[in-house]
Amino acid sequence: MKKMNQYKLLAGICALSFLSSCDYEDINTNPYEMTDEMGKMDGISMGGPILTMERQVVPVGTQADGTDAINQYQIAYHLSADLWSGYFSENNNWYSGNNHMTYYLVDAWVSSTYSNSYTNLYSPWKNAKMESEKSGDVDGFALAQILKISAWVKTLETFGPIPYTHAGEMALVIPFDSEEEVYDAMFQDLQNAITTLTPLAEQGGTVVADFDAVYGGSANKWVKYANSLMLRMAMRLKFVAPAKAKQWAQTALNHSVGVMTVKDDAAQMSTGAGYTFVNNISYLASNYNEARMCTSMYAYLAGYEDPRLSVYFLPSETKGALSAFDGKTYAPVPPGHVQGNNTYKEYSQPNMTSATPTYWMRASEVYFLRAEAALEWSEFGDAESLYKQGVQMSFEENGLSASEVDTYLANGKKPVAVTINGYSAPVPTQATTEFSGSNEEKLEKIMIQKWIALYPNGQEAWTEWRRTGYPKLNEVQNNRGAGQGITKEKGIRRMVYPISFSQSAEDKANYDDAVSKLKDKVDKATSRLWWDTRN
Repeated sequence: MKKMNQYKLLAGICALSFLSSCDYEDINTNPYEMTDEMGKMDGISMGGPILTMERQVVPVGTQADGTDAINQYQIAYHLSADLWSGYFSENNNWYSGNNHMTYYLVDAWVSSTYSNSYTNLYSPWKNAKMESEKSGDVDGFALAQILKISAWVKTLETFGPIPYTHAGEMALVIPFDSEEEVYDAMFQDLQNAITTLTPLAEQGGTVVADFDAVYGGSANKWVKYANSLMLRMAMRLKFVAPAKAKQWAQTALNHSVGVMTVKDDAAQMSTGAGYTFVNNISYLASNYNEARMCTSMYAYLAGYEDPRLSVYFLPSETKGALSAFDGKTYAPVPPGHVQGNNTYKEYSQPNMTSATPTYWMRASEVYFLRAEAALEWSEFGDAESLYKQGVQMSFEENGLSASEVDTYLANGKKPVAVTINGYSAPVPTQATTEFSGSNEEKLEKIMIQKWIALYPNGQEAWTEWRRTGYPKLNEVQNNRGAGQGITKEKGIRRMVYPISFSQSAEDKANYDDAVSKLKDKVDKATSRLWWDTRN
């Protein structure tokens, strides 16, 4: 950035010094505008769009940005998937209880989810694409493709069909692709990006290093992340397209650079590219006094006597707080309540600070993906060993000793029932942490531990809950979506498209085409996405 300002200053000085001798082109050139040549020299022509995309995969901002990114994250993700995943409930209420907490979809919030996961990435991605076509920077565009898929796959897995294969074309209305078509195209784009970056990764090279806030430009880390993302997407299709799932899982795991295996492989935003980013959930908990522990989290962590309980949440001494195994008391908030602001102010907050990283993906998740693959296909390894490695990695990621894992996995404990402030939820499952039982019981245990390790990535946890039916979560206290067919047991299966999608004649035709590509062919929160086949 500093170099760019120097170029602008020099351009201004030259314009003033040589005005009398300038030709027509000089006179008609803005001396304060960065030229293409300056952009290439500074790296901002590709680096700028890359950093913009990184800041939007999960919206994050700096202290100087105020609360813009925090508010975007809250409306787009926190008040939906972070709640529907069973991680959080709120010390607040909106629209007299008719909101996402109680399964009543709010169009403005739905629109924010679409904008933040799709629309806000479109322009910087297109700029990166045009810069690559102009300058030949294939490495930079490969990274842009990885970032695009990181965000747009969330749109795909929240709404269903999206515009993908025709994105970037000069057209007033971009057609929607079916979910299967988008997955196929994403897999291919991801593989092409990995192929492009692999030589650089194997040589220890970098890509747009000065503008990369995630990995500081490490091509090796980006390829590991891309392979891990491919594995995540592949396993999403296990129940609906097993052959395709297996093919892409093998492609990811057999790659020469491989997938995430250690703590430092995590894709996260905290400090980088000259910025320090603020953790959204910490701000929502401490400054807004809203984000609080959900009863589902307490049921599993307290029941399993899981040492991550105090790592994830702060104790509370409020009246009615529950006594846990660690000698502390915690107060989780019921999901889907309609209590007013400050009813749950003194209940358990997430144990985060403004400096806590915002994670996109961590190595523990990858071990659980591999464990599930091995449970399904024996050639992928030993499921029990990978399951244990996943727990060990999650302990390490959270500052706990891996030596505690053997005791934890053999303690025979089960989740507990939760009764607090007039809300009661029964024991959600009889599953212990020991890797035993039928394959279905083992799958449940993999998914429970994966859910615990994913915290606080509610978007991924909600998606996996819809795909597998695990973990069994506490039901909402109030269901305001019953009129749309939503039940406490099945919850929200997808977000409906924003109302704005069908307001003009052209958009309405495109919208109708998108809806026709949904499996149930109706735009409802109860409609199942392509891969949602089980529970």
